[in-house]
Amino acid sequence: MIRRLSAGDAEELTTLLVANRARLRPLEPDRPDEFYTVAFQRDRLANVPDGRWLFGIVDGDALAGTIGVNNTIRGPLQTANIGYWIDERRQGRGLATAAVGDVVRFAFDEADLHRVEAGTLPENVASQRVLEKNGFERIGLARRYLYIGGDWRDHILFQRVKDG
Repeated sequence: MIRRLSAGDAEELTTLLVANRARLRPLEPDRPDEFYTVAFQRDRLANVPDGRWLFGIVDGDALAGTIGVNNTIRGPLQTANIGYWIDERRQGRGLATAAVGDVVRFAFDEADLHRVEAGTLPENVASQRVLEKNGFERIGLARRYLYIGGDWRDHILFQRVKDG
């Protein structure tokens, strides 16, 4: 359900981002207009920093969204956050659930992480269900956690710890 994104995916990704821009705006940090250009996405995908992995969520051969492993902390913590979104036209088909399962396996097996965390806005029940279906446990409410749409927004935090 997922594959690593490369600079060659910039055009398809930009088309998908532009198509979902209005829907994603209340869910994500503010993005500058240049974020929605092929040049920006090409540069972003060509220069992924260490400790960050960007994947496309695929529906057949088509890009259907993205999922990322971000903010990796090594040492005794061995943790990272994940974030994901699905094209509005493809929601409700299990793509996000499958992609989260794939990225968790990557995080534990290939990235050698011990913990994966995720946060959702309290009203984003669909995303909470995706995490719970993948064995994430709700660990609490982070007040004023992330700056979205001109305000600090609360998030419900989830975690999954590697078994064994």
